Amino acid sequence: MIGAQAYSASLWIISLFGALFVFIAIKNFLSPEEYKETIADIEVRQVKSTSSFARLRPNENLRDRFAMFLLEKLKLQKPLEEMWLLLGSPAKPQPVDILFMKINWAILLPLIFILITHNFVFVFLCVIGFYLPDLMLKSKIQKRQQDMLSNFATTVDLMALIIESGLDYMTAFERIIKIAKNKTLLEVEIEKTLNETKLGYSRREALERLAQRTGVQDIRSFVGLIVQSDELGTSLVDLLRNFSVDLRFRRLNKAEKLAAQASTKMLIPMFFFIFPVVFILMLAPMIGNLLSGGLF
Repeated sequence: MIGAQAYSASLWIISLFGALFVFIAIKNFLSPEEYKETIADIEVRQVKSTSSFARLRPNENLRDRFAMFLLEKLKLQKPLEEMWLLLGSPAKPQPVDILFMKINWAILLPLIFILITHNFVFVFLCVIGFYLPDLMLKSKIQKRQQDMLSNFATTVDLMALIIESGLDYMTAFERIIKIAKNKTLLEVEIEKTLNETKLGYSRREALERLAQRTGVQDIRSFVGLIVQSDELGTSLVDLLRNFSVDLRFRRLNKAEKLAAQASTKMLIPMFFFIFPVVFILMLAPMIGNLLSGGLF
């Protein structure tokens, strides 16, 4: 009896020390490293203070500490900021909100499957849940880019026409924005470019930021044409007209390619939804006669 009690007490002591060891290990793992701050660190901290990640308080709560750990170990700051930039720099979600969205999905998706199936095998869905918001946000980015390209060729033609009348390309941008009744996404981005030049950015820097914000290859080529014309002194009107013709030609080729693929894509819904209905309509009378006693 005494031996059993001693054995039980020793198990409790071992469990207590084991739990304490695990707690200390996790605390040390999640705690930020202490170091002496230098002048360079102060400068970096001042630059980062303008970022949305400055809202994180790793020394105050565990959630922010875990978010900061993922941010540093997975190097997520630059990809999240680029994704936010391609979304159009909205007020919501900020890059830090996207990070918390990824963490929440990584926790919620496995919990939903566990509650439904009562099976803990679905823990691997943490990874899928962590990257699921990326897929949803990238679909929004693609839709935004397609909206910008929908009237891009017309904007290039209008810009060439204004420049041909004797104005420079920045004035052409201003005229395009002024005559627009309902501003498209592309015109909103052009207006941001104009505002940046007024804030002190050079024309080249503002144009490069336009290409970075949109993330569209055609707009990058458009910016490259303008920068090349500025540096070499070539005729921008001819470049823009040729570029507009090339845009429309590639757009027509893309439409023809999609039209050619439509017949192939229609085979799947036809095979699963249309053909079974046709077979049922054709064979139902024959099967009915067989069941009732014969074909005649």
